[in-house]
Amino acid sequence: MRTRMLALTSAACGAALLGAAALPASATASGSGQDAEAGPGEVTAAELLAEVRGCSPISKGKYRTDSGSAKATVPVCGTRDAVFWKADMDIDCDGRKTRACNRKTDPYFLPETAFQSSRGEPLDSAALPHVVVPGPGKVWDYRKSGLTGGSVVAVVYRDLVRYGVIGDTGPTGIIGEASYAMAKALGIDPDPSTGGAESGVTYIAFKDSRISPIESRARAQSRGAALAREFVGR
Repeated sequence: MRTRMLALTSAACGAALLGAAALPASATASGSGQDAEAGPGEVTAAELLAEVRGCSPISKGKYRTDSGSAKATVPVCGTRDAVFWKADMDIDCDGRKTRACNRKTDPYFLPETAFQSSRGEPLDSAALPHVVVPGPGKVWDYRKSGLTGGSVVAVVYRDLVRYGVIGDTGPTGIIGEASYAMAKALGIDPDPSTGGAESGVTYIAFKDSRISPIESRARAQSRGAALAREFVGR
């Protein structure tokens, strides 16, 4: 579980975090701006974004995007079939220790995730596209919105759509985080120390959509694509 609420103990730490936030996000994989991996008939980013233009808030207040944010600006919004939020993307590298995710690559690395694999092990953030939701709190409790570990999520960035699952929880007052693998799939710099996107990321979590096993990328993709088609009225 990411702990972005950690107090900074030195000016150097503060400068490092500010530098990371200022870095631009990576460009999309296709120079044309189209999703190079999208197949015929798949729901586009534009279609999904059209369905989440407005916001009917279901959270009791708003979230900050980082521990150092001056104001809380992000509400969680609801529809009949999904909840969504529009935020930044910080990189979650917690869970299974890998070459990409460890204490050397991520100073805040934790060898655990809120939800575990079918083998009872921490999730592999470097391999599994997943999203972090705020831990249950006074602003919002994801469990009351039909969500849990393994719930399917569509993440939209620029012209790209990628599907994953809810795989971890974070601080109760902060939103906007996804795994190393999800960032990489979206063309966002996945480095846990210097990567991420400052803004422009839309997270759409489908209610009552849990897949099993949670680590199955294929099931998340197929179920996500089907739910997205229903969501846009196809």
